[in-house]
Amino acid sequence: MIKKTLPAVALLLLLLSFPFGNLWSQGGHSMSFVVKSGSFTEDGTIPQRYTCDGADVSPGLTWAGAPEGTQSLALIADDPDAPVGTWTHWIIWNIPPGNALPEAMPKTDTLIDGSRQGRNDFKRIGYGGPCPPAGKAHRYFFRLYALSAKLDLKPGASRGDLEGAIQGRVLAKAELMGKYERSH
Repeated sequence: MIKKTLPAVALLLLLLSFPFGNLWSQGGHSMSFVVKSGSFTEDGTIPQRYTCDGADVSPGLTWAGAPEGTQSLALIADDPDAPVGTWTHWIIWNIPPGNALPEAMPKTDTLIDGSRQGRNDFKRIGYGGPCPPAGKAHRYFFRLYALSAKLDLKPGASRGDLEGAIQGRVLAKAELMGKYERSH
């Protein structure tokens, strides 16, 4: 019995060690594309510094595993728990496919690296931090999209404009979620 199962075990081990590359993917998108922050962990608390109760600056973000062919990145940060429906806190696109957005991004429509920012639901350009009603924790999603092209979208555009522009160009999506609750 042992002699008959050894070849099967060896075959299984060989298959598990084989580099299947994009076979280990979901919907054609690499599962290794990730976005992280040095400011908070996945499902962790977003520090006050990055909220309306603090300096209201954007957290630094890093990513890895953007698929081959990525020409630019786009980010949408929102709060689906807002009383008025999903609230957009930040949209930025034409991010170079390097690996970071530094903390405290300028709140201007066009950045030195060619990235462009749109209008959030606070009616301002750039990042607007968490600012939920007191007493209830809200979830804040930072969704990063790897795109097959740079977008021809004017600075100051809306979230709807951005979502329309990325249609058919998304190679992969990565997501980071943090929480924030105001005490007063």
